[in-house]
Amino acid sequence: MTDGQTQKLAVLIDADNAQPSIVEGLLAEIAKFGTANVKRIYGDWTGFHLKGWKDVLLLHSIQPIQQFRYTVGKNATDAAMIIDAMDLLYTNKFDGFCIVSSDSDFTKLASRIREAGLVVYGFGEKKTPEPFVSACDKFVYTEVLVSREDDRPSIKRKPTNELKQDTKLVNLLRNAVEASSDESGWAHLATVGSNIAKQSPDFDPRNYGYGKLGELVAATKLFEIEERIVGVGQSKAVYIKDKRNK
Repeated sequence: MTDGQTQKLAVLIDADNAQPSIVEGLLAEIAKFGTANVKRIYGDWTGFHLKGWKDVLLLHSIQPIQQFRYTVGKNATDAAMIIDAMDLLYTNKFDGFCIVSSDSDFTKLASRIREAGLVVYGFGEKKTPEPFVSACDKFVYTEVLVSREDDRPSIKRKPTNELKQDTKLVNLLRNAVEASSDESGWAHLATVGSNIAKQSPDFDPRNYGYGKLGELVAATKLFEIEERIVGVGQSKAVYIKDKRNK
């Protein structure tokens, strides 16, 4: 796999299960992982319900793929996306796939792509079933991607008392710090972040209203935070330690 900044990505969007309001945030997020060499969106474009998407496709160079609804209540879009994904996979031209949908039907597809050694980035609403989330290397909830006039996270910040009561979050942070720490209990924040990503594909500080991991960690008030000058270039690095380890 190539460097994260040069990964060649195929972006496949399920128009029936994604909102056009996320498009700018979505493409900006994908740009963090690599270059979107293919951008396709699937749906029945003869209907009125996808008008919002029609208005932004040309602006962002996203190719609409027509898929008629042959039977009421059946989602033909899923099948079209899966077939195209496998065709693109077999070209061996891509390093990863971005699957934009909240539909659990793409769980097997994500697993199959990862089996082939490619990375899978999932994007969907918080209602996305856990199996699909877990099948991805990284999963981003689209609620944090909705466009805003400023750069603040689109989700309201959770206060310290709520963060402390979130057992899943607290255990995730503490376990990651423990796994990344040295003998004195201090852990490099970047290493902690990498450990968290391996444990929880859908972890994102923005889900709690914080732009960065360091801000979220500080808000919990469960960890000591220390900024150090390291390396020949005298760069700054943040280290954290569980306050329980005195």
